[in-house]
Amino acid sequence: MDDRGGSFVAVRRISQGLERGNACHTTSAEVVAGSAAWLGRGLSCVCVQRRESDARPSFDLTPSQEECLLRLQNRIDVAYDSLIPEHQEALKALWKVAFPEEQLRGLISEQWKEMGWQGKDPSTDFRGGGFISLENLLYFARNFPRSFQDLLRKQEGDRAIWEYPFAVAGVNITFMLIQMLDLEALKPRNLVGATFLKFLAENESAFDLLYCITFKLMDNQWLAMRASYMDFNAVMKATRRQLEEELLQEDITQLEDLPSYNLLSR
Repeated sequence: MDDRGGSFVAVRRISQGLERGNACHTTSAEVVAGSAAWLGRGLSCVCVQRRESDARPSFDLTPSQEECLLRLQNRIDVAYDSLIPEHQEALKALWKVAFPEEQLRGLISEQWKEMGWQGKDPSTDFRGGGFISLENLLYFARNFPRSFQDLLRKQEGDRAIWEYPFAVAGVNITFMLIQMLDLEALKPRNLVGATFLKFLAENESAFDLLYCITFKLMDNQWLAMRASYMDFNAVMKATRRQLEEELLQEDITQLEDLPSYNLLSR
């Protein structure tokens, strides 16, 4: 799931929203294969160090920041495993909060395409994001249900004929944030990552919250750019640039201060 490969499905919009008011739940979308790339506050406690042998700076962390980073890295390292009951239950929970009125027929089912997975088995789409990408989607659904449903059902704005698939886009956002914040390094090697760790030390759910902000920002960029599925990579790059700029604004003391946080609604 990087610039060198990967694919996703595009959802063709035929009517506004996915209406499930009838028993047969006729969908208003068709799914087609498509190709695309997968895609500050003061740092009084963070010191920049640059070694002559390393072109990238490194940032010293407080013990609290190191501990929080390690816990987040442990989450990132967990691959999705369809044989683990906890992972199965999390996937079922995602369906329940997404479509509470529709009974899921199985963990492998054509129904999953309605959420924007590439096929009938969502586990095949978690390779780039891991289990944390499922946790991110669940956090979004539970903490910002209105925004979650708006994006899932594409209820806001003048939508494209061929829309981005919701769930696969969500996995892409998890992957993009991990790369942008340099979360797999022993310590951050960029200012954005170092800034984020200050938020993480104050709020252990900071990564999940930033995910929600980013998802809504991405959709906002999508609408502003009048994008279609072939523009997904460009939209993700624009989203990343905007997010980096907001994170480095001097008056940001918590993630809730980010301008894009105001796009979310509960």
